[in-house]
Amino acid sequence: MKQLNTLLVDDEYSAIEGLTIRLAAFPQINIVGHAHSVDEAMVLISKTIPDLIFLDIEMPGKSGFELIKQLQPESCPAVIFVTAFHQYAVKAFEVRALDYLLKPVKKERLAEAIARVSLRLDRPDNKQHMLEVRDILLNGNSAQQSEPGSGYRIEQEKLVIQDGHHPAQLIPYADILWIDAAGDYMCVHTQNDTFVMRARLKSLINDVLPDGFVQIHKSTIVNLPHVAKLEPLMNSEYNLILVNDKSLKVSRTYSRQLKLSLSGDKTG
Repeated sequence: MKQLNTLLVDDEYSAIEGLTIRLAAFPQINIVGHAHSVDEAMVLISKTIPDLIFLDIEMPGKSGFELIKQLQPESCPAVIFVTAFHQYAVKAFEVRALDYLLKPVKKERLAEAIARVSLRLDRPDNKQHMLEVRDILLNGNSAQQSEPGSGYRIEQEKLVIQDGHHPAQLIPYADILWIDAAGDYMCVHTQNDTFVMRARLKSLINDVLPDGFVQIHKSTIVNLPHVAKLEPLMNSEYNLILVNDKSLKVSRTYSRQLKLSLSGDKTG
């Protein structure tokens, strides 16, 4: 089994401690250092030359994205982002992160992420992959500039997300709380995880999602069984509260159809 020299970068000492404990279950992971800032990480990277970095995003001074900008593409390690915030997921995958884990990290998701790293590092085009990362960060070139491919397919009661690089992810429709859009990408949210897929909102609504998914905003879809309540605002707009207490705005354009759908859902 190939050993992966691994660096942990997070400004929270407790986060590094917790991740260290979880990684102890994976014999292929060899932790070569801990860093609490981008500058500290750069020093350790030059000394240890890691194969893999578990990287926080929001840190004082410089973010995790700033760290990637400073890396040399020919020797850039594989990167797995570890963060408490789902809103950076789209950008993380634009810079070709191999995975995006939400804190607290589950052992199952950690195992999946490590497997992806092993697959990527064994590929002959790994160096080209790192050059693309560098180009995106420095020049602003993004995967969104090309036409979106088929980032999903339908398999019985599950949404199958696939991007050609990672193993397919199967998400039961019943587990999806809401989906929001960012350009050609979608963030699919369940109770505990966020998955990123390359697709357009319109194609999901028209061709993929089953009954029970309703658009509430130009960039948001919700799964009706997970709606807890509606709170009225001004101008016929609403706040929609999900069962996990997540609040989403319902625009006036979609409010009437949402209320009809909820009424039908509750009476049916």
